[in-house]
Amino acid sequence: MSITKTSFGKLPDGREADKYILKNASGASVEITNYGGILCAIRVPDKNGALGDVLLGFDQVSGYVPRTGYMGALIGRVGNRIAKGECTVSGQQLHLAKNEGGKNHLHGGDVGFDAKIWDATPLEGICEDSLILRYTSPDGEEGYPGTLQVMVTYTFTDENELIIHYEAVSDKDTLCSLTNHSYFNLEGEGSGTVLDHTFEINADTYTVGDAELIPTGENADVTGTPFDFRKPTRLGEVIDQKDSNEQLRNAGGVDHNFNINDPEIGLRFAASVSAPKSGRVMDVFTDMPAVQFYAGCNLKGKHPGKSGKIYDKFEGFCLETQYAPDSINHPNFPDSVLYAGEKYDFTTVFAFSTEDE
Repeated sequence: MSITKTSFGKLPDGREADKYILKNASGASVEITNYGGILCAIRVPDKNGALGDVLLGFDQVSGYVPRTGYMGALIGRVGNRIAKGECTVSGQQLHLAKNEGGKNHLHGGDVGFDAKIWDATPLEGICEDSLILRYTSPDGEEGYPGTLQVMVTYTFTDENELIIHYEAVSDKDTLCSLTNHSYFNLEGEGSGTVLDHTFEINADTYTVGDAELIPTGENADVTGTPFDFRKPTRLGEVIDQKDSNEQLRNAGGVDHNFNINDPEIGLRFAASVSAPKSGRVMDVFTDMPAVQFYAGCNLKGKHPGKSGKIYDKFEGFCLETQYAPDSINHPNFPDSVLYAGEKYDFTTVFAFSTEDE
C-alpha cells in the first residue's frame, strides 16, 4: 500500500487544494481531495483485470466549483432535505437556508461541508491505507447550534474495499447526518448511462415523497411497486415506468430513501450493484438506518469530466447512507439529533469485485 500527495489546483479564492492517492498491492486506487473531502476517482479492475475509473468527477479542483450535483463530496451537517428549512431541536427553533430553489434546506446549506478545506492526515498501512479528514464546524454555522467536531476516515484495502468511517461530537444538541455524494458508473466514468446496471437494495420499505421530494411521513411497502429492489433489477426497467408512477414522475426517476432492513444488527448488507459489460460489482454495507438511491435523474454537467465528456442524466448513480430526509420533522423516523457530548459514529463500506469472483 502507498499514499501519494499531489496538487489538485487552486480554488477561485486562491486557496490550494491537495489530492491524495491511496494505491493498494494490486494497483487499484482511490483519489481524495481535502476540498470538500471529495472522492475524485476510484480505479478498480473489470472482469478481465483491466483497471477503470468508476467515479464521475474532474481532473482539477476547479471542476467542482461551482458545485456540480455535490459530486463525490462529504455532506454535512445534514445530508438530504429539511422541509422549508424549519425544524426544532431540543426546544430551539432552527431557521436554515432554503438553498434548494428557495423552498427547502439541502445538504447542509449555502456553504456545507462539501465546500470546506479539511485538515488531512495520511496513514500508510500494510494491507490498507487511510486518509483522516478533520473539520470543526463553529456554533451557528449555517444556522446549526453547537460546535461540531467532525472526523471522517477514508480507508482503502488490498481487497478493494473503500471504508468510510464518520465520527462527530457536539457541545450542544444539534443535527448530524453525514454522508458521501459520489456518483458511480461501474462501466467506467464517461461510458454512458447506468440504465443497464442491476440494483439490489435490502429494504422492505421506502419513504414516500411529495412533489418537492419532501417525505409525507409514510414509509410504504415496496411490494408491487417499482421500488422493490429486493431482487436484482435493471434500472432501465424501473425508469421506463416513470410516466405511469407518481413517485417516479415527481423525481424524474429514482431519488428516494430506502429503509435498510434489520437496523438493530448494525453493519449489514444494504445494496449491491452490477454492470453487465465490465462485470464489476459494488456491494454496500452500513450501520446507518437508510440509504438514498439517486439515479442521476437531474444530473447535468457544467463542463467536461475526466473523460472529456459533459455528464448528462442517468450517467451516474448515488447510494448515500444516511438518516431519512427531513427525519427531524417526522417523529416516526429514526432521529438525526446528536445530543451534546454523545458521539456520532457510523461506517459505510463500498466493496468492489467482479461477477466471476
